[in-house]
Amino acid sequence: MPSTPTISTKSPTNRLLELRLMHQYTSMTSRTLPTISTKSPTNRLLELRLMHQYTSMTSRTLVVNSPITDDIWQNTVPRLAFSGANYLADAMLAVAALHLRSFNPDDKDLARASHSYMASSLSAYCASLNEGINESNAEALFLTATLIAFQSSASRIFIRDDANPADPSSVYTLPLSWFHAFQGVKTVVASSWPWLRSSGIVIPIIDSQPVLQLDLDGCAPTSFFGHLLTDLDDELAAEPCPVTAMATKQTYLHAVAVLNWAHKIPHRGAALAFPATVSKRFLDLIEARRPRALVVLACFFACLKSIENVWWLHGAARREVMGIVSQFEAASPWWAHLEWPVRIALYDGAVIPPDVWGADWVTEEGKTDKGSTMLNETFVNHIEILAGMLAKAQSLPPIPIPGDAVLG
Repeated sequence: MPSTPTISTKSPTNRLLELRLMHQYTSMTSRTLPTISTKSPTNRLLELRLMHQYTSMTSRTLVVNSPITDDIWQNTVPRLAFSGANYLADAMLAVAALHLRSFNPDDKDLARASHSYMASSLSAYCASLNEGINESNAEALFLTATLIAFQSSASRIFIRDDANPADPSSVYTLPLSWFHAFQGVKTVVASSWPWLRSSGIVIPIIDSQPVLQLDLDGCAPTSFFGHLLTDLDDELAAEPCPVTAMATKQTYLHAVAVLNWAHKIPHRGAALAFPATVSKRFLDLIEARRPRALVVLACFFACLKSIENVWWLHGAARREVMGIVSQFEAASPWWAHLEWPVRIALYDGAVIPPDVWGADWVTEEGKTDKGSTMLNETFVNHIEILAGMLAKAQSLPPIPIPGDAVLG
């Protein structure tokens, strides 16, 4: 990995002040930014360019179908960063650089900038985590963890679709960074929940997500993804001990339940709950390349096809599904279970019809719209349960830091 180039010669305080003024200007006018003197340092121009990109465009693309949080990401988050959270400011700039690069994939300057700012953010973020989460940094750490997750996910859009077997660097690698990053957000939330539960910044973001409505009894073979559990008992019988077998069973049941739920409301971004809610055991199964886990993973990425108009999800379904498919031998009995994700990943059309998708999403999403104001339960309720479980355990898992978050 190349050494991280210097981001700025200014002190952190001066950098934040300059970015704050830039944000204030951008908020007051929609006109083109004035030309800045060519005598200005290159890194200063870059920071202003990225800050403008973040406030004018990137901030509105971070959450799927949730305009209610646009103002938070566009205005509130920068103000919080300017109050002294350098790692949050750097994370904003890193994601903005990656967003700009999505329009210019071969721009090496933007690639270096995204890498550099995220490296700087991760360094300060980890240091802050090591010092401890408290009331003063809980919101900034949550938002930074979220931006790290975006960065880890979006970085894969620059991976080549077709790997060259003769080039080891181009061989498909499993998207573990997705899961490590989203698991990190989950752990930060659980660790800092005593302070986040009353946050006017975090709660609207969390509650803008579709409410998990899982039916573990709905994992029967007749459910849409129930076939993914075929012959599960045979796999469990090969586990080394009953405890591991039970953990594996619960992991698969939960994963299939999330897929069944998200599949019914494809345009609500529900599938994005998958990497954050699956257990660590699921990551272990992916790393072990268990065929069942890989097929479940392929189905998850296929579910993202309906929302890949978002830049950081662009092409994810085709790239990841076809990459996962390449892990199976031609005679594998799992090909029958891969038929749906492959069909969806390769579908060429702006909107996937219900008969191709396999669910009457028009009706289901209509029910969700009508019932949204009648539900007393929110995503916050699920976090309350998770935080309570972790508190009883008297210890929290380490917060995962995706190793390739700075790659782009």
